[in-house]
Amino acid sequence: SGSAWVAQSVKCPTLGFGSSHDLLVREIGLCADSDQRDPFMVANLGVLASRHRAFCQALPRVSPFYAVKCNNSIWVLRVLASLGTGFDCASQLELEQVLGLGVAPSRIIYANPCKPVSHIQYAARHGVQLLTFDSEEELTKVAQHYPGARLVLRLWTQDSESVFPLSAKFGASLEACECLLKSARDLGLTVVGTSFHVGSNCQTPHSFMQAVADCRRVFEMGRAFGHDMSLLDIGGGFPGAEGCEPQFEEMARVISAALAQDFPEGSGVEIIAEPGRFYTASVCMAAVNIIAKKAVLEAGGWASRRKLLYFLNDGHYGIFRIFLREPLPRMPIVVKVKVWLWHSWMLRSLSPAPSPERQWVLVAGGEEVKEFRLWFLPELDVGDWLVFPSMGAYTSAMSSTFNGFLPASTCYAMEHELRCLEGEKGTGHLGDLSRGWEVARTCSRHWYPHVGTRGLGRWGSHGWGDQKIGCF
Repeated sequence: SGSAWVAQSVKCPTLGFGSSHDLLVREIGLCADSDQRDPFMVANLGVLASRHRAFCQALPRVSPFYAVKCNNSIWVLRVLASLGTGFDCASQLELEQVLGLGVAPSRIIYANPCKPVSHIQYAARHGVQLLTFDSEEELTKVAQHYPGARLVLRLWTQDSESVFPLSAKFGASLEACECLLKSARDLGLTVVGTSFHVGSNCQTPHSFMQAVADCRRVFEMGRAFGHDMSLLDIGGGFPGAEGCEPQFEEMARVISAALAQDFPEGSGVEIIAEPGRFYTASVCMAAVNIIAKKAVLEAGGWASRRKLLYFLNDGHYGIFRIFLREPLPRMPIVVKVKVWLWHSWMLRSLSPAPSPERQWVLVAGGEEVKEFRLWFLPELDVGDWLVFPSMGAYTSAMSSTFNGFLPASTCYAMEHELRCLEGEKGTGHLGDLSRGWEVARTCSRHWYPHVGTRGLGRWGSHGWGDQKIGCF
């Protein structure tokens, strides 16, 4: 059995143009020339620049500290470092990744209220001063192992309308804040501000209004105990899928109004946020192959109906894990390889032509079946590809090797805007990305020296473990 993934479509979009789409087409074509048709992702790093620009324009008073957990690709982090974002880290490994890029410790917040002692000690040794807390126990650990930290008190927030609520495990209630602030003072610790998180993929922008108002009350409490309260962290929860711009703009308007009321300009308060999916969700497309197909009879009504089941080579324990809780289905692009001759081929995206049978997708690797209908798609065949958009957030970062299925590899496309970024900003985080190479491929299984024609031979190892990156 497999874990099923739903694609409820109104139409089947056409395959577009552009560097990332060209790379997608090329990769599918290369797979068509062999029997190795593993799943892969295509990441358009240029989206990071456009999303950063949109965030800063909509929330000019808020400095983004990217949530590394969302997508910790070394290339994503390099681009964001060059763009000037800060980073929200949740563990020692994430701290190591970001610091390893040359990011200043002052641009990092260790935003996990429940930290292992060894991770606190690592932050202390490397000068990462901003740490969050929400309990007496955490204060005791910090007092023992990092008394020089600058602490941020995380508040409990009403987040029941978010796709992924977080307040069940993190955040101190308003009633507990006064005691915590007093304890911090008595322990000789410095509290510099407050934080909250309305839950990942927040559905109600007005959740921010009450949270910001609560933070103002905690600022007053902290100052009464002698703390220099000067930092407000409004967390994450921003949407990120393609087409989310109106929702994000509405959220930004609500946040700006709340900040103007409770933390007006000139108040001397630095404001940061922890966006994750807003930056990376629309960066990636995922291409998965149909590896099996079968028809089954389904009893119902006056007679049995034929149902088609499609099995994919990625699933529940791979890049689709997030969709066990994600309510928004992705609309796939259907790709068929029609011609492969002399390394020239054509791919076409099928127009909506509903099959008379009911169609479902079953994703390899899972045990339970969540059925998702594939209406409005023609009948598919083994070897066809489904391409899912907006797959850059909480996908590859949550993949496993369960059942022996290796994680999907990732191809990176870079636009001219990013190639010029290093020269404009005078920063070195992009490294080789700014030297005219258009694409980088990361894969934990294979080298691909036959891909592309520019700058071949410049292969190297970057990052950790067995991950290899080839640029051309």
